[in-house]
Amino acid sequence: MAATVATPVMSTEHDPDRCGSEEESRGAEVSEESSQQQTGPTAAVTHSRLSKLPLARIKALMKTDPDVSLASQESVFIIAKATELFVEMIAKDALVYAQQGKRKTLQRKDLDNAIEAIDEFAFLEGTLD
Repeated sequence: MAATVATPVMSTEHDPDRCGSEEESRGAEVSEESSQQQTGPTAAVTHSRLSKLPLARIKALMKTDPDVSLASQESVFIIAKATELFVEMIAKDALVYAQQGKRKTLQRKDLDNAIEAIDEFAFLEGTLD
């Protein structure tokens, strides 16, 4: 016997009780997107709020490379965000091995296991030695 699910059908008529229109909501989305694409001092403030890592330290680390003389705020932010995503990804993969060992705390052996098991982390083999 098959179960049926009833779904309500929305009217396509204009509802006077509804506040705003589709054009207004689209306009709000566009203004939010344009405010996120600002440059200058306000963009730096926005970037620092979106990043969990200290941008000043990342910029200092970037400048330790002799090939890097200048680093824009956008490039520093991109490096910070990529680093956050990388750390999150390897931590989640290592967490799987910690949970297999019935632990909640990540240990070095969990990171080693994640690095050995996942091809994307092959470039890290031997770095924790």
